[in-house]
Amino acid sequence: MTDISGYIEAHLDESLTRLGEYVGLPSVSAQRQAIPETAAFVKSLLEAAGATAEVLEKEPPGHPVVVGELPGASPYTLLLYNHYDVQPAEPLELWKSDPFKMSRHGDMYFGRGISDNKAHLVSRLLAIAALRAAHAGPLPITIKFMVEGDEEIGSAKLLEFIEKHRERLAADVALGEGGGTDPAGRPLISLGVRGVLHVELRARTAASDVHSSMGNVVPNAAWRLVWALASIKDADERVLIPGFYDAVRPPTPVEEEMLRAVPPEEETQMRSLGLQDFLGGARGYEYQRRLAFAPACTIDGMGSGYQGPGSKTVIPREAVAKLDFRLVPDQRPDEIVAMLRRHLDARGFADIELEAEEGEFPARSDAAHPFVRVVRETAAAVYGLQPVVLPNSAGTQPLHPIMHTLDVPIASAGLSYYAGRAHAPNENIRTGDFVLGTKHVAAIIEALPPAG
Repeated sequence: MTDISGYIEAHLDESLTRLGEYVGLPSVSAQRQAIPETAAFVKSLLEAAGATAEVLEKEPPGHPVVVGELPGASPYTLLLYNHYDVQPAEPLELWKSDPFKMSRHGDMYFGRGISDNKAHLVSRLLAIAALRAAHAGPLPITIKFMVEGDEEIGSAKLLEFIEKHRERLAADVALGEGGGTDPAGRPLISLGVRGVLHVELRARTAASDVHSSMGNVVPNAAWRLVWALASIKDADERVLIPGFYDAVRPPTPVEEEMLRAVPPEEETQMRSLGLQDFLGGARGYEYQRRLAFAPACTIDGMGSGYQGPGSKTVIPREAVAKLDFRLVPDQRPDEIVAMLRRHLDARGFADIELEAEEGEFPARSDAAHPFVRVVRETAAAVYGLQPVVLPNSAGTQPLHPIMHTLDVPIASAGLSYYAGRAHAPNENIRTGDFVLGTKHVAAIIEALPPAG
């Protein structure tokens, strides 16, 4: 019988070569670059791993999804979710090498999308190859793949796609796209995500900008927008929209216990961010609670009037602000939009224009599910360290359509690390993380279906 760990190490260079080809495809979904050829490349990767694969179209404006299946000895099915699209590489001048030509420096590999999310798929395929080499017959369980091309722009039409192909994608459990290690090298496992809602608020006043000498009588769009924004959240970070917190699901005792066991990380985070303190002096459990169980409202950007060098005495006619709301179970993006509109109208800001994107729902798996135990126990065995398990991460991924439409629990297992610079210049992975992440996925597959 082939040694699984030995196989992974022996075929590491081969997999990294394949990863270099994958990174070389500039699949920037926001710019609609290299999408068809990257989808075709992913299809070829799945077929090389022994799966049947097909590129399926989403409803516009969604990009194609690559689906595949590798039948096992058991109908018990693990769904692997990944994405082949990447963030734009700009600003290019901050990269130490061509972002779309994978480069190596020591034990680190650099390239746009290498950590988020291309190396994860290649790693998982290496884990499957190792298991196939170790088993005389088929794998012990069935593996399904769903690799989409819209994750970096909000996973447009993914819900509709999953509903349409529900039977084809049916599974018992799923691994999400990410996962990795914390600064201490402990495996980091997440069981869900916060949702997100992007909105744009716009104030319009006069037909054109006006000389500021008229500031006593001509309404100023910038002030109008500032006052509207100030009505949404107070200085204590409390969102003031009536009903905003009503649907927030309280954590279970198991989830609270998980979060209280998370090692402190705020001091390291503060130093890396150059901060003297976090909001409200958040520490320990309170720091983690806010990131996992509490919703948030953030101003992402604002623009109005003259912003060039020197001064220009002008009353701006228009002002705009971009906000995002991070949501937790069981908040709904559509309901938050309606609440925000009612709030603005009731506070005298009916003139403020509100434009909202569709939004992504939050999702959180049952922390007591047997699959979670499998992911935790195999992580501890592979890494030699007890994993850090988060009921859900602070960020957002399109897990809700998978979890709720297919009725499966989701956990993460992967190879990212704290300095991987996903979405930033010089995105990278480390060789050791790639190997350990691959071995962890192989161990998960071997341990399924879970006992009990």
